[in-house]
Amino acid sequence: MLKLFKKADLILLASLLLIASFFIVFPILLKGKSPEGQELFARITVDGKLYKTVALSAAEQELEIRTKYGYNLLKLHDGGIQMIKADCPDRLCLTFGAITSIGQTIVCLPNRLMVEVVSGTGGGGGLDGVAS
Repeated sequence: MLKLFKKADLILLASLLLIASFFIVFPILLKGKSPEGQELFARITVDGKLYKTVALSAAEQELEIRTKYGYNLLKLHDGGIQMIKADCPDRLCLTFGAITSIGQTIVCLPNRLMVEVVSGTGGGGGLDGVAS
């Protein structure tokens, strides 16, 4: 009976799986990691323009955003930020939950609002997980 795989085929397949897992697993493990001692901030933009930057800390507070596009209420807690109220028609922005890692975002398209977690240097995380 003819073998389905030869020894060289199995070695090639195992090598490809190992390489693929490297590019899948490590970016997941490294996503959102900030260098030690670096404070995280939430950069809030409305219609592409910076509205406010707030430090993410354990202290709980609420931040109201009223613009000509609409109303949003953000809650800062446990080192993250979360959208808890919005007057947009679809309220999709309320489903993002709390964001706590560099590069995570909350977007409210009808109100033209975006909240992004950035590092203390103000960047959005710089290099991606594969390149870093």
